[in-house]
Formats: sequence, C-alpha cells, structure tokens
Amino acid sequence: MTENIKFPVLSCTPKQVEIYDSTLRDGSQGEAISFSLEDKLLIAGKLDEAGFHYIEGGWPNPTNPKDLEFFKRIKSSGIKRSIVTAFGSTRRASNPPEKDSILLTLLNADTEVITIFGKSWDLHVREVLRISLDENLKLIEDSVAFLVSEGRKVFFDAEHFFDGYKADRDYALKTLTAAESGGAGIVVLCDTNGGMTPFEIEMICHDVRNTIDGIFGIHCHNDAGLSSANTLTGVIQGAVQVQGTINGIGERCGNDNLCTTIPNLSFKLGISCMKAEMIKGLMGLSRFVSEIANEYHYHRQPYVGESAFAHKGGAHIDGVIKNARTFEHIDPQIVGNQRRFLLSEQSGSATVLAKLKKIYPDLDKKGPRVKAVLTELKKKEHEGYQYEAAQGSFELLAARVIDDYKSPFSIGGFRVITDKRKEGSMVSEATIKLMVDGAEEHTASEGDGPVDALNGALRKALNRFYPKISSVHLEDYKVRVLESDEGTEAKVRVLIESSDGVDVWGTVGVSENIIDASYIALVDSLTYKLVLDKRKVEHTANE
Repeated sequence: MTENIKFPVLSCTPKQVEIYDSTLRDGSQGEAISFSLEDKLLIAGKLDEAGFHYIEGGWPNPTNPKDLEFFKRIKSSGIKRSIVTAFGSTRRASNPPEKDSILLTLLNADTEVITIFGKSWDLHVREVLRISLDENLKLIEDSVAFLVSEGRKVFFDAEHFFDGYKADRDYALKTLTAAESGGAGIVVLCDTNGGMTPFEIEMICHDVRNTIDGIFGIHCHNDAGLSSANTLTGVIQGAVQVQGTINGIGERCGNDNLCTTIPNLSFKLGISCMKAEMIKGLMGLSRFVSEIANEYHYHRQPYVGESAFAHKGGAHIDGVIKNARTFEHIDPQIVGNQRRFLLSEQSGSATVLAKLKKIYPDLDKKGPRVKAVLTELKKKEHEGYQYEAAQGSFELLAARVIDDYKSPFSIGGFRVITDKRKEGSMVSEATIKLMVDGAEEHTASEGDGPVDALNGALRKALNRFYPKISSVHLEDYKVRVLESDEGTEAKVRVLIESSDGVDVWGTVGVSENIIDASYIALVDSLTYKLVLDKRKVEHTANE
C-alpha cells in the first residue's frame, strides 16, 4: 500500500523545528498594513495561545515609540508559552558597542532573546554601509559579543545571505563564523530578496552545515513564489529554526507563510514544530490576523483558505462523499478548516444533499424535498443568482422550501437618499421600517454610500430586538453586472461576505437596481446570523 510508504529525510534533517514568528515586525512592513499598539498586543496573545516558540515584537528605538511601549506592555500581558524577542541591527560602524544607541535600546527592551541582522553580501557592505569587508566582520562579532556579555541570548540574521554566498562564498560564510565567534546562539540564513530556488537553497545550506560549528535557521521571502519550498528545503538540509509570518504578510511579495509551512512540516515531513491541538486553531489565527490587519482573507490560501477544501466539480463531489481521500490531501479539520461543496448550475441532487446533510440529516437524495430545493435552485440561478459563495442565502432558500421558513422580522419599506454637500462630500441616508412580532421600529442611518447607509439602518433597527446583530460586520462586497449589453438597465448580482468574529457566511442578491440587490443580500446576511444563533442555542440545549 503506497500510503504506508515513509519517504526518508536526510540524517541531518532535524526531528523538531522551532517556529519564529515575525508578523509584528516583518509583517507590518507589508503594503497597506499598519498595526496599532493594541493590535500588536492582541496578535501576540493569539500567537502565544497557539504555542509559537518565538514572537518578534519589533524594533525598539527612540524613533519608534510604539514598539518601545510594546515591550513595556508585553511584560504584563500574560504571555506564557512564547519567548518575545527584540529586533535590531548590528552597531553603527562609528560607535563602540557599549556606546551604540541601537544596541543599548535593544538591551532596554529587556527581552531574554535579541535578534540582530548584519550584512553578509559584500555588495551591501561596500555600497550601503560603505565600510571595509573586515570592518563589517568586526562589527558583527563585537555587536553579538556585547549583547551576550549583557546576559542576552542572541540570534543573528544574516541578511541577504544567499545572494551574498553566490557573489562571494567565502565572505558570506565568514559573516556566519564572526557571529558564532561573538556567541550567537543561532545564525539564520536569509533570502532577503526572495529570489532563490530550492536547488540553490539545498546546495548552499549543505555547504553551511559542513562549514559552521553551530546551528542555523532559515528566513525566506516570497518574491519568486518559492518561499515555502525554500523553507522546507532549508529544514531538510538541517535548519532548526523557521522564521516567517502569519498569512505570509510582509514587504513586497511577503515572507514565508507559516500557515502553510507549519502544516507542511508537521504533516508532510513529520517534523515536530507545534502541538496538534494548536495546529487545529491555525485557520482561526489566520482569519484573526487578516481581520486585525484589515485585509481580505485570501480564500485560496493552502490549508487555511476558505477554498482549500471547497469542491465544485460533480465528479469531485461524488468522490469526496464516497471517500474524502479521493480529492483531499489531508483532513481539513486538523488545521481548523472544513469541507465545502459549492453549488453551481451543474449541481445535482447529491451536491444539494451534501450541502444540507448537517442541517437535515434525514434527507433522502431521491426524496421530494431534495428535488424541490433543486428545482428552486435552478429557478433562482436562471434569474441570475449564484450560490457557490453564498452558503447563507442557499440555506435560507432550502429552509423556505423544506420548512416553509419565515423570517423573524419583516420590512415595511425603506428609502435611501444621497446628498452632495456644499463642501463637495457625498452623504447617503437610509430610513427603514421593520416589524418583529407586531412591534415596529423606524430608524435612519447615514453612510459613506447608499449601501453603507442601508446596512447601518437595518442593523440599527434590528439591534433593539436582537442585540447580537451588532457583532456582524461586512468583510467583502462585490457587484457583478450580469447582462452588460443591457447598459444601465442590466441586472446586477451583489455578493456579500459577513462575519460575527466566529462564523463567516456569504449571501447574494440580484436585481436591475443595485440598491435592491444589495438590500436582498443584506437582509439574508442578518437573517442568517439569527439562524446561526438559534442553532447554537438548540445545539447547547441538546448536549
């Protein structure tokens, strides 16, 4: 049986690897990403809960008061599992280490571990630092030695190491031995420009392993789309520490994505790096960081993306229903994800049944209820609806067909107006009237646009009856013109993705009027939230 074959790793491949997270520093250097102090403390708490070995907190220096305050606050934040590290550079060439402001500020951060980077590419030494090659080696060694003499454990990030090795092998290796001579606990090989291939990583790491006395780690960027492969190659060649960020966020094309690398190390190479129960929280951690970073959560991300275990093709769905291994390389639950079957115009009764089985476990594939749902589905798709990314709307459709479901609220009407103010700004206002069990609520809300105003008015009106509605927020909003040849009279499809911080769901609306299409999707979104809450209450009562 081929599934029992264990592919051998090298004798130098470690059985255990430490995970060093740089989201708070490297990740914050990504375009359009900015973490507040409170954001950084929240993320650090989540990383600690997940059991990361090291959390790089940032670069404390007088010009960065946020990071200085972070290191003060983190001491009383309750971090238990992880070691928080401060990050900085080697000393300035003009300063002795004991008088260098960079090194002194790193000491003032009062962390057990300090990571400093130094130049290992002769190009940078000559063109950026503009000092001699020997002088660079000296400042690497005595910077590390000074921090070690002050009782700190030091990691040395060899910046641009692989490019430096290709330009001048002997010099690049000398920078590692200089750091080791200073007392560095580990030297980290950095593909700072992110342009290496696994073949180069393999050859260079092999040479490093046979040249230096100590241990090494790997730090890859993703500019060639190879960071994960390069990281795994480095580990196979002996790297005992992996550096990266959650979701791969970082400068340019980002850093190595730990949400990909951790499962690859654990499930593909069998290397211990994080406890299994912690890996189950990986998707939740991924979504959390995306939300804090105010970024759309990338659905096609391996392992933790919403599409990672989503099946649409009929043959694929049929295979997965019979045996999940036919089209899934791992069980999605071990990374906190879940299997999804996508509905489309090719959907058959087996797909509909698979989508509804959790809610209606007694459904029969050939029964009238499944056929009724399928008939309604085809009708709605003919009108322009699409449900593959709108699970919330689909479940409501099925509930209306199967259970004759009635919404817990009804809309008496709404009005949206947009006003251009004298100063040139555009402001929209929506008023809405709704009823819940005979009680009426009439509210208004302003917004940046008509959809924003309508969303605000809906939530404001419902909050009186259902306070948990306040936790719902829109994560994504898409508009698709369905019949472009109809011009401004064309139908549009609005797809909304919503979240309450725990669950995520999609809803859809179709109309010739974009406000009406948005309204349909918004009403479904808030209705589905109430359905989810009711299910949770019923589930708790049945336990």
